Amino acid sequence: MSHFSTLRTKIANAEILKSSLSDLGITVKTNADVRGYNGQQIRADIVAVLEGEYDLGWTENSEGTFDLIADLWGVAKKHNQTELINSINQKYAVNKTLTQVKQRGLQNANVKLVVK
Repeated sequence: MSHFSTLRTKIANAEILKSSLSDLGITVKTNADVRGYNGQQIRADIVAVLEGEYDLGWTENSEGTFDLIADLWGVAKKHNQTELINSINQKYAVNKTLTQVKQRGLQNANVKLVVK
């Protein structure tokens, strides 16, 4: 029986996701296996290699966004999974916003992001 869960996300840009994970000090692999319970593995497009025996993975779905794939019980053994996933989502949102600002020719503008 698989212990992996799949969750829909709004993440749509692989490069921004990878850079966000790196910004958070998380090792990133592409087209790699996500580690789960009792040595189980599942292939994902992007893998966040976590401390311990479990990882987070993202696989692009038919809608062009990425589904989060993980053994959430296992991740929770060593990490506060809510805080971890929230920090990844926040960093992704900030990096996506900064990328969009730069694409609009505002490289020299001062940008202030307010998180509520």
